[in-house]
Amino acid sequence: MEIQLQELIDQIKNDGVKAAETEAASILESAKAEAEKIISDAKAEAEKMMREAKEQNERTVRAGEDSLRQAGRNLLISFRESAAKELNVITGDSVKEALSSDALPQLILTAVENWTKNTEAEDISVLIGSKELASIETELLAGLKERMCTGVTLKANDSFGEGFRISVQDGQAYYDYSAEAVTELLSAYLTPKLISLMKEAENV
Repeated sequence: MEIQLQELIDQIKNDGVKAAETEAASILESAKAEAEKIISDAKAEAEKMMREAKEQNERTVRAGEDSLRQAGRNLLISFRESAAKELNVITGDSVKEALSSDALPQLILTAVENWTKNTEAEDISVLIGSKELASIETELLAGLKERMCTGVTLKANDSFGEGFRISVQDGQAYYDYSAEAVTELLSAYLTPKLISLMKEAENV
């Protein structure tokens, strides 16, 4: 009887140990699988974060490069505009100087002569600032007579600046040689030329 009892106790011990070992192995396997999953998830999250950080860095770099390129373009445009404005100022000053110089009477006589030669217009008027006309009227009248430019009237205008204006038929048609008009014409021609030269220089 004692032997059977001992065998029963031993059997229970063996069964308990095996059950415990099986449970422990199952727990260990589950823990190992959970640990591997945590590590795998952590690696995936780390890779995702690194990928996103890299993409964000690339976007930041591209945005910075785009900003630099735009700033460069803006600087070039601003420089071209400043250069064009300076050219207009220089052109305007040069035109005013030319139209207020001793060459003004000859400019007027040449313009009138060409106008009368190439058109059938009569009743030609030359509008000049009062101050300028007072100083060159004698020379102009002598020149007109010498070049046989008849039917030309010299008119003074207190509000007219540098230069002159030739008109026919009481001003219905005219050609403007005022400083403003000549400067505008020259600027319209020179400014695109300047910008073109500057663009060529940028590409060298």
